[in-house]
Amino acid sequence: MSNSKTGGIELEEEPRATVVRLWGEIDVALRDEASAAMASALQRNLPVVIDTRDVSFIDSTGIAFLVQFYNIGSAEGLAVSLPDAPERVTSVLELLGLAEFFGLNAQAPSAPGGCKDGEPALAG
Repeated sequence: MSNSKTGGIELEEEPRATVVRLWGEIDVALRDEASAAMASALQRNLPVVIDTRDVSFIDSTGIAFLVQFYNIGSAEGLAVSLPDAPERVTSVLELLGLAEFFGLNAQAPSAPGGCKDGEPALAG
């Protein structure tokens, strides 16, 4: 195995879930690895936990992998979660309007802080 690999996807079969660990740069170079990991994880018919804590970079291909995993898992009736995702992942999901797929709700200003619904939360 070459030491020049900049990212990867590893599958861990735990008793109650399948953990898909992503590390390093998640981009088009991992397309085949991503497809194999998805197929293996979904065959187990258990909840899927996608661990992105060690991701240093993610491009549109990596985001597409996350969304495809969510869509196929949901269609199969499997829970797919993205716990403790780093900001480099969540910010891209939020920017694309995809954060709600993984329960990553963007922080919105709350009305009890003195703002009425529909009014901007700006200090005057």
